[in-house]
Amino acid sequence: MVAALPTAGNVGPIATGGQRCLSLTVLGCDGSWTGPGGAGSGYLVTAGDTCLVVDTGPGTFANLQRHIDPASIDAVIITHHHPDHWTDLYAIDTHARFALHGRSMPLFAPVGLGGRAQLDRTPTFDLQAVTDGDTVRIGDLACRFCRTDHSFETLAVRIDGAGRTLGYSADSGPGWSLSRLGTGLDLVLCEATYTSEHEGTAGHMSGRQAGEQARGAGARRLAITHRWPTIDAVAVASEAEAAFGGPVEQASIGKEFVL
Repeated sequence: MVAALPTAGNVGPIATGGQRCLSLTVLGCDGSWTGPGGAGSGYLVTAGDTCLVVDTGPGTFANLQRHIDPASIDAVIITHHHPDHWTDLYAIDTHARFALHGRSMPLFAPVGLGGRAQLDRTPTFDLQAVTDGDTVRIGDLACRFCRTDHSFETLAVRIDGAGRTLGYSADSGPGWSLSRLGTGLDLVLCEATYTSEHEGTAGHMSGRQAGEQARGAGARRLAITHRWPTIDAVAVASEAEAAFGGPVEQASIGKEFVL
């Protein structure tokens, strides 16, 4: 599946020397449930004049408005059916219908999400199903999807733009390899839900497994996300760094990664 979409005219970050760059801003990064003041999975990706929202967990739409006007959203990607990754679609829908006079936008998601969320009939979203191996073009961004090791169909995504590459694992157990996203990964955003003593308990990856995955994929940088709020952040990061063999960054609300 291939789709080409125009941009809505918003402006992405400018790197040193005036060059447009690929940027990732964290809107939420709590795993499975939200902690105090937290938000579910959600990320704003920009390059050139393109704004893409990847996952819309609870609390992410409020945080999105700290960074852009929602009218600037060019498209939304939802990686899978678990509600901690999509429930703020309701906020986007309501805002679009009442504050933006019915503006619509493409929504790329695995088969069945529209029905599960009961959003398959709203005029806000032009729902387009994607699956393993599909590619879409969204303005200045090229996206390719890869099925992970997780319940429901869950899609990792490789995002290329402004001469840089971002890999996002979405949710996955260790039975899937980040290397399937291809080479040249400037930044990998990989779930690291808990520490190694929890491995095998919930279909996710530990900090150790995330570090090993990123090292095996040849990632230049690793940022970890989707940590359960009850798991110690330092412990997850420490074992990720040991396995990766270098510094590891940790997602936090509002943090921006410029590639």
